[in-house]
Amino acid sequence: MAAERARAFGERSRSRLSDEALEQIHDEVRSLATDYPQRPVLQLLPSLIKVQGDLMDLIETPQQHPAHLRQLYFLTAVTSGLVAKSSHDLGRTRAAMTQARTALLCAEQAGHNGLRAWINGLESMFSYWSGRPRDAVRYAQRGAEFAGRAGSTAAVWLPASEARAWAALGRTDETKAAICRAESALDRAQSDDLDDLGGLCTFSPSRQLYYAADALTWLPSAGADAERYSEAAVAAYASREDDWAFGDEAGAMSDLAVARIQRQELDGAIEAVRPVLDLPPDQRIHGIASSVERVHGALTSTGIRSAEAVELQDEIEVFRRSALPTTEQ
Repeated sequence: MAAERARAFGERSRSRLSDEALEQIHDEVRSLATDYPQRPVLQLLPSLIKVQGDLMDLIETPQQHPAHLRQLYFLTAVTSGLVAKSSHDLGRTRAAMTQARTALLCAEQAGHNGLRAWINGLESMFSYWSGRPRDAVRYAQRGAEFAGRAGSTAAVWLPASEARAWAALGRTDETKAAICRAESALDRAQSDDLDDLGGLCTFSPSRQLYYAADALTWLPSAGADAERYSEAAVAAYASREDDWAFGDEAGAMSDLAVARIQRQELDGAIEAVRPVLDLPPDQRIHGIASSVERVHGALTSTGIRSAEAVELQDEIEVFRRSALPTTEQ
């Protein structure tokens, strides 16, 4: 009996994840996080789903080492967050929120404050782009405590997200206060192991500029600041550094177009948004399509009726029709 038990114990021990195997999985997740902002979502989705499934299987495997189990929950939370973002990019908001809740459960098991805050940031983003700014504020504020404990770049993302949502609600004072908090947090932020994954898992100075621009374009009284932040964001992404993201760059270009339309500078607006309209269909994700739609709305609200304005609106409508499908699943 003792020998049989010892043999069974040995079998279970051999089924545990090795340090080397865990490191390999970590590298795969880091690669996905880094690639996500720079490659079309449909290219990455099969790998994301496979890695997420593999991680869940490993969590369910008995007798994993406690330290390994915590890391598995951490990586599963990250991967589920990336899958949630892919659902959002395809316009499937309900699926995105479901995946985010799964990610948050895993973050709780991992006991990781930066990860909790990051997932609340995702939820705020999804709410903002689905036209629910009050929910976006609520999620951003919910994550603030976790972000404060972590001291990571999530502490920048949350007030930046809050600023956009307040701006969509027309709350000028709250918007500007949130932008100031984000800028202050950027000066203090220290990278954690989530930030070290890079890509979508960290919040760079370029993204902070873009989010501020996106917020300020909602405010009629902030036109000059909106254009200044938009130009800075576009310039930051033009360098194609490691933090380059085609979606955020397109958003910044769209914001610059909106800011220029608001001061009746149509030629400059067309120049700003042209690279966005030229994106291939597999990069026309939900957030970009929504940003371009704001350019269309700005043309309508400012009353510009020239032939060039009508042509630009027609192009935007064609862009919208050729964007990635947005059917909920």
